[in-house]
Amino acid sequence: MPHKITLTGSATGPLREYDRYVAFDMREKGSPSAPKGLKKSTFISYTVFVAKKAFNKTGLTKKSIMHEKILIQGEPTLDIPIDECPGEVGVICFQITVLPNKKDKEDNEPNDKKEAKQEASAAQQEVAATKQEEKPAPTSQPAANEEKKAEKVQAEVKETPVQEKKVEAQKKQITNQPKGTQDLLSFDEIIVPEEFLKTRPNPQKTQKVIDFVKRTGRLDEPLTIEKGSNILKDGYRRYIVAKTVKMDKVPVMYEYQKS
Repeated sequence: MPHKITLTGSATGPLREYDRYVAFDMREKGSPSAPKGLKKSTFISYTVFVAKKAFNKTGLTKKSIMHEKILIQGEPTLDIPIDECPGEVGVICFQITVLPNKKDKEDNEPNDKKEAKQEASAAQQEVAATKQEEKPAPTSQPAANEEKKAEKVQAEVKETPVQEKKVEAQKKQITNQPKGTQDLLSFDEIIVPEEFLKTRPNPQKTQKVIDFVKRTGRLDEPLTIEKGSNILKDGYRRYIVAKTVKMDKVPVMYEYQKS
């Protein structure tokens, strides 16, 4: 069975162009701990080779590849001439994906979450303005304490509706979803590993899930993805079903990266 390798990060050197492919260097840090008796690994450098057609589809350029976070899925190779492969390990790329940055995630955030945040911010500003305008005159200590309590109660009354709206928005998002659902994720954000793409789920079992979705309007189980990278870990059949019925968002549960 072929060796598989997955890299995440940005290019550490300039893009090099050849006749039918491009190449660039990446590096990843080794594990912080090693089995007793073995030396700890430090950084390992890689030289990634990508077909020009696949690279052009990403929209990356010579400048942006140094700043964008990318995901590489492929296999190691020892057959590249050493003058083209300055890294310690050569990697033949089968799939290259540009990972979304923090700003893109905020821009894609559902409108109801954005509205809840805006309402919370507006409420806090209103409370702050009220306190600024209603500065009390010098009074005795007991009277001052009573006024502070009144201000605190007033602030809680104003903030509570906003908090309730945020909770309602979150509940609304995961209503009518399968047990175990932790979040709803845009279908286009899910990254499918190469080993899944090479398989073909049982058509009869797949059709049963499709019939369930048409009957209930939801999947029977959430997809399992890796937190942070959005790489599919389990549920490829349900991924195929979601793609077939053109679901915009799919229920997911997270598997956290091992440190």
